Amino acid sequence: MSAQIRPRRRLGALVITSTLIASGAAVVSAVPAGAASTSVVITEVYGGGGNSGAPYTNDFVELTNNSSAPVDLTGWTIQYASAAGTSWTNKITLTGSIAPGGVYLAQGASGGANGQPLPTPDATGSVNMSAASGKVALVSSTTSLSCATGCATAPGVIDFVGYGAANDFETSAAPGTSNTTSDTRKVPTTDADNNGTEFAEGAPTPKALTSTPPDPDPIDAKIHDVQGAAHLSPLAGKVVGNVTGVVIAKSGNGFWFQDPQPDDNPATSEGLFVFTSSAPTVSVGDAVTVQGTVAEFRPGGAGGVTNLTTTELTQAKITVTGTAAVPAPTIVGPGGRVPPSTVIDNDSSGDVETTGTFDPAQDGLDFWESLEGMWTGINKPEVTGPTSSFRELSVVPAGAGVRTVRGGIVLQKTDSNPERILLDDLLVPIPDAKTGDKLAGTVAGVVDYAFGNFKLLPTTTPTVIDGGVKREATKASSLLQVSVATFNVENLDPSDGDAKFDGLAQAVVKNLAAPDIIGLEEVQDNDGATNSGTTAANVTLDLLTAAIVKAGGPKYAYRQIDPVNNAEGGEPGGNIRVAFLYRTDKPVKFVDRAGGGSAVATTVTTDRFGRPHLSASPGRVDPANPAWAATRVPLAGEFTWLGQSLFVVVNHFSSKGGDNPLWGRTQPPVQSSAPKRHEQAQAVRSFVDGIFAKDKGANVIVLGDLNDFDFSETTDILVGSGKTALIDMPRTLPLKERYSYVFEGNSQILDQILISKNLQPASTYDVVHMNAEFPDQISDHDPQVVRVIPLPSWIH
Repeated sequence: MSAQIRPRRRLGALVITSTLIASGAAVVSAVPAGAASTSVVITEVYGGGGNSGAPYTNDFVELTNNSSAPVDLTGWTIQYASAAGTSWTNKITLTGSIAPGGVYLAQGASGGANGQPLPTPDATGSVNMSAASGKVALVSSTTSLSCATGCATAPGVIDFVGYGAANDFETSAAPGTSNTTSDTRKVPTTDADNNGTEFAEGAPTPKALTSTPPDPDPIDAKIHDVQGAAHLSPLAGKVVGNVTGVVIAKSGNGFWFQDPQPDDNPATSEGLFVFTSSAPTVSVGDAVTVQGTVAEFRPGGAGGVTNLTTTELTQAKITVTGTAAVPAPTIVGPGGRVPPSTVIDNDSSGDVETTGTFDPAQDGLDFWESLEGMWTGINKPEVTGPTSSFRELSVVPAGAGVRTVRGGIVLQKTDSNPERILLDDLLVPIPDAKTGDKLAGTVAGVVDYAFGNFKLLPTTTPTVIDGGVKREATKASSLLQVSVATFNVENLDPSDGDAKFDGLAQAVVKNLAAPDIIGLEEVQDNDGATNSGTTAANVTLDLLTAAIVKAGGPKYAYRQIDPVNNAEGGEPGGNIRVAFLYRTDKPVKFVDRAGGGSAVATTVTTDRFGRPHLSASPGRVDPANPAWAATRVPLAGEFTWLGQSLFVVVNHFSSKGGDNPLWGRTQPPVQSSAPKRHEQAQAVRSFVDGIFAKDKGANVIVLGDLNDFDFSETTDILVGSGKTALIDMPRTLPLKERYSYVFEGNSQILDQILISKNLQPASTYDVVHMNAEFPDQISDHDPQVVRVIPLPSWIH
């Protein structure tokens, strides 16, 4: 995803603590609004509970009673609003009393499962607080505040803390916090109505009143000292000063600066981001000296737990000392720093931030980290994937990886292509480009990280040089060959409009040469994502077959089985499914055999001559198998071609959603989705084995969007072994042609066609590259076609 505004905060949880006394004791009434509290004050706020790296599972707010008498908190509330928010409906209702000098803990929600439980809280609620910035009010009623600013003096407010980038506070804001730090009142027994001077950021200490010493003198540091030779700064949480550099770029909420006098260690970056929360007042080329707190920002908040962090300075004091030349960009590629060629990380065991060795010479993850925040350039970058809908564009330096025949870069089992980096549009627009294009000159920008990828943020929109890649068209089959295709039509439904249907029709007719049989994936029901209970897809398929005729193609018939409503994955309400199209003007015939249904398994039967047939055609493959939970159930069809039987199974296995990203925090990445695809592959393989058990020479084709690679265990299971092993057609291609999909610049196989051995000798196979390499796609998958000659089994 491309971030238009760099997300700085998490709406997390709220927590509170206390020491109660027996009911019936004398109590102190609330102080007048706006006066420094002489009774109950907020002593600590923490909003990172449960998040990555959090020491506690829940957020909290801590109170203490500085008066000489107990205070009854019944009917009081802790109220929370986001940093710039005006809604105060998030609150925790307090009960019980707090003794003189006692501490009261109010617990809120949790952003995840990290950390240990809080000490026993005195009040609980589900309030989510930001880990970085927000506003907390102690109110002597349950009435929600209605103020936008000036809330510290609103009626009923006993004490108020605005922290981080909050737009409201007492005199000045308390420091920003993180998943691992809270704001604590330095002297818990005093309240001078100045959040900025009275609170300090530090380790959370729930239900333990502590006096925090005054802010220490800042540590003099250079940028490379702050960055360190690691993913996490060795100075995280420390206040550093006299950090000097030149402003090299700025965004809407901060700027990057770089030391023009680097050290001699290429593992330590010389660039750093300064978070200002609002538009910075510095200009590119300003020489600055910065004091601030070193923080590790994890993009995506609690939802970005798999992301790496970026190092930055917060609560910064910035002094412009003059102007200076922006350093020349550090060149990546020939003539500069050459990234690792195959390895993203090979020495971590889990969290790369805390395990393994920092080795930029060998690990791509560490290489790009060593350039984080620096002014970096790539000379004539080569485009390996199209500009995405998030306006990201994958490029590599010259000389990178195993390139496809059309300019992409091939994903391999032992090579995830660490040379790649994504250009991102955070600072300037990114143009449309396709695989095989180049960008003119040296494209320079700042190295950043977000959404599971390292990014290069250019400050000038690159110029595209056309690489000449055109959409492919396959050849027509011979008179004896039956052509069978797989085509993912990407959530096709009637609301897509004529342009989508006409585009797909042109692809079928012009690019695929009107195959005899087409296995379709991602066909939605008649009202698409509308969650109406409709499961029929006849309108969708009628529109597609009519569009093919309109495009000059043949008349196709279709066969499919409606899925169980909202039970098979995909877009909610869309009832995604697989289907068959077949030509009615060719010798291909569909063998209709009644009895199929959404929950009915087709089985293999034999006729009186012992030849295999399907009990239902079309029929579903093992639909009761738990492997298909929330996933499309495969569809089997029995065809004949010039009188010879042909069994085709169209599939759409579970997606890779939920897997760790290649460039994520967990190394090696965990493919949590893989075991389910292995179970699905086994179910289909068992079904195919049932056909071969009746006839070892049966003509069988298994195809579809398998959501897994040609080198995967999923494919190995489908292939099988021995005389009935299937031939995986992508594996028959030269490596440079082995792809049907492009993801984040990696060309890879996800769609596959497998055929029985007896079909291979007379077969031809083609991945038709017409979608995945182009920014203007009618689908994100390239279709494939195999042409075979089904023969009687006795010939084999």
